[in-house]
Amino acid sequence: MAAASSLQTSQLGSTFLGERNGLCISTVPVTRLGFRRKTVECKESRIGKQPIEVPSNVVITLEGQDMKVKGPLGELALSYPREIMIDRQEAILKVCKAVETRRANQMHGLFRTLTSNMVIGVSKGFEKKLQLVGVGYRATVEGKELILNLGFSHPVKMTIPDDLKVKIEDNTRITVSGYDKSNIGQFAATIRKWRPPEPYKGKGVKYADEIIRRKEGKAGKKK
Repeated sequence: MAAASSLQTSQLGSTFLGERNGLCISTVPVTRLGFRRKTVECKESRIGKQPIEVPSNVVITLEGQDMKVKGPLGELALSYPREIMIDRQEAILKVCKAVETRRANQMHGLFRTLTSNMVIGVSKGFEKKLQLVGVGYRATVEGKELILNLGFSHPVKMTIPDDLKVKIEDNTRITVSGYDKSNIGQFAATIRKWRPPEPYKGKGVKYADEIIRRKEGKAGKKK
């Protein structure tokens, strides 16, 4: 038994080392192995490199990493991170990267979009439209309050922010307008949150350009 076990052990060892197949296996010391670091190149953002045209009725004030934009509709301010800098050339604004890092590349397109929204907002403004779908659903504006009847036991009252305007058409169409795009989107999302559209009949509060994916209801048993 001892001789048989030793023979099997020698056969396994020779198979592992490649002796039975006539292979020559060389070992490499661990100290000779190395790792090669790969340099990550940050590409230029297609959105970030686009210039921003400043209308004649917009005044821009730059103070270090802070920028203020004032126009006929209002005034906005934005603080930029140290990875981003603003290059002003007469009626053109350019958002540039101060350093070549991955974070700077991520911030480039974002802050270019935020800057453009500020310039457009104080000069032309933005608006978001919603629509009420459902029997008995209606909206009214009383002073600085938006009152919604959405099928609850009581009406929903929402205070309209000072920098926003709300217009009602046909009791079912709501238009939220202002110069701060983020505030407009937030207030419109809050309105929609009270009664999101359901997928069967489409009842609820939806954006005017929103497409609701409909589901088929339960059908009767087929004979």
